[in-house]
Amino acid sequence: MKSIYIYGASGHGLVVADIAHTCGYTDIRFLDDGDNCYPTFNDIKNRNNIPIAFGIGNNYIRAKLFTKVSKDGFEVVSLIHPSSIIASNVKVGKAVVIMANTVINANSEIAEGVIINTGSIIEHECVVDSFSHISPNVALAGNVKINKFSHIGIGSCIIQGLTIGKNCIIGAGSVVIKDISDNKKAYGNPCREVGDTINE
Repeated sequence: MKSIYIYGASGHGLVVADIAHTCGYTDIRFLDDGDNCYPTFNDIKNRNNIPIAFGIGNNYIRAKLFTKVSKDGFEVVSLIHPSSIIASNVKVGKAVVIMANTVINANSEIAEGVIINTGSIIEHECVVDSFSHISPNVALAGNVKINKFSHIGIGSCIIQGLTIGKNCIIGAGSVVIKDISDNKKAYGNPCREVGDTINE
């Protein structure tokens, strides 16, 4: 029997659990620190012989929990849906979730804690930095850099060679045709900076 903990029992966690199942895990156990029926991390922290994957969409919470479980000696694994197409020279870090029907092309780098959500396209030589979230049906053209803790909204596209700063939120359906500075909210077609984000 192949066991795994999924930290986070929300809808996002359910999708991650299904990916774990397709990856051959047969004993899937949810953890959640909320007021619900699931065990908390404190309930299992002394049983670190079972790996953990994250089912949490919030970038900042995911990063904090990654640090916590790693300090307690847990192996944090990445889960990659078998329907995804990933070039042989793509680098994938720890605690990454790559969902169904994604494409990640040559020489791209996916850092630790990243979510590549359903149906996204990451073209050649892109870098998605740690604890960012690429939402469903996002398209990154070649040589795009997404800096850490940024969230790219559903259905957005970013033209080649651009950089999205750290801690940014790009609104759904945006068409990004120029760089976005650090700590910015931006949306639209063409995408424009409209305010600042707040680090959590």
